[in-house]
Amino acid sequence: MVELEKKQFTFKGMKVDELLSLDTREFAKFIKSRERRSILRNFDVIEKFLARAKKRVEKGKQIKTHLRDLIIVPKMIGMNILVHSGKEFTPVRVTEEMIGHRLGEFALTRKQVKHGAPGIGATKSSAAASVK
Repeated sequence: MVELEKKQFTFKGMKVDELLSLDTREFAKFIKSRERRSILRNFDVIEKFLARAKKRVEKGKQIKTHLRDLIIVPKMIGMNILVHSGKEFTPVRVTEEMIGHRLGEFALTRKQVKHGAPGIGATKSSAAASVK
């Protein structure tokens, strides 16, 4: 039997350890233009978030954020981040495939619709019934 090797993740031809060695601004060269502009304009916000997250992890606390528009960079891989969904904090585990996306894409703001039984007056037949 031939064992199949697990395919190693690459991003634009670069392995994860190569991506981790890149500076955030250097990494911006490898992603799409809209995300690249966001990283280059908000470079200080990303660096503050990473520094704050590192301190909180060292203290044993969870990382909570309202920054749904923050671009996921390679230094965030493996972090557990609680992202605010408008009502509650949704846990997001950052993996390699999430690189270049925004945090808000993984914390949904709307629940899936689950329809129950119709209420009184919801249908024509229930409206015609006499209510005494």
